Amino acid sequence: MKLYQQSTIREIKEKYGFKFSKNLGQNFLTDKNIIDKIIEGTQITHKDTVIEIGPGIGVITAEAAEKAKKVIAVEIDKTLIPILDYTLKDFGNVKIINEDVLKLDINKIIEGEHQGDVKIIGNLPYYITTPIIMKLLEEDVKAESITIMMQKEVADRIKASPGNKAYGALSVAVQYHCLVEKIADVPKSVFVPQPNVDSVVLKLKIREEKAVEVQNKKLFFECVRAGFGQRRKTLLNSLQTVQGISKDIVSSSLKAAGIEPGRRAETLSLEEFGKISNEVGKRL
Repeated sequence: MKLYQQSTIREIKEKYGFKFSKNLGQNFLTDKNIIDKIIEGTQITHKDTVIEIGPGIGVITAEAAEKAKKVIAVEIDKTLIPILDYTLKDFGNVKIINEDVLKLDINKIIEGEHQGDVKIIGNLPYYITTPIIMKLLEEDVKAESITIMMQKEVADRIKASPGNKAYGALSVAVQYHCLVEKIADVPKSVFVPQPNVDSVVLKLKIREEKAVEVQNKKLFFECVRAGFGQRRKTLLNSLQTVQGISKDIVSSSLKAAGIEPGRRAETLSLEEFGKISNEVGKRL
């Protein structure tokens, strides 16, 4: 059964009376080449456990199950569970969990289930992409990589460099935790139903050591959020919005870090944000 074929999707819809949910951002992939790129880019081996977020009808799940030791698919839509039971019935190494991934303890699932390296994959709807990524990273998920399809705009923000208008707090957060690699561009024409925007598949390889050494991770991200929260303001002004930081502390910290107070957050590298937060920390 070729789940990516539009004729198969139509048959399944009719058989189960399934209706796509706009609220859940459901768009099913119909391009085998893209599916292959996702599987190859993830580098799944027969020793790996794969956690898939949002399997839909199992288009990518089935391909992952062919390669992996085990696949754990997390699907929030209860109407898709009997469909997944049908489409994945030939795979004894697939476990389906009908839950909201944002409410799950992923590390607990990994501890209880995993064999070999853990690799996370998913086709994420726009409205929930950032919360899911940040949940995985902030909870220090015990996985080797996160390979996900997302709206092109979000992918552009994640992989943006300093000086790029797309560069922001999300860019810093993901790049702090991960090495970012683009796997594929995905045109909107290869989905059913067709969304309004194109997508991109990114592989986020989780760093063993973070991109920059910081003395206080919480303070580091508070400085990042403050800087980008008021992008048009200079660092001297924007960083004063962090609780407990005075103008004098900001000024002396920037001077000690060798950073001009008239610069803006969008020009700073991760290393420079790290220097600033470390200097601020010394003065609190």
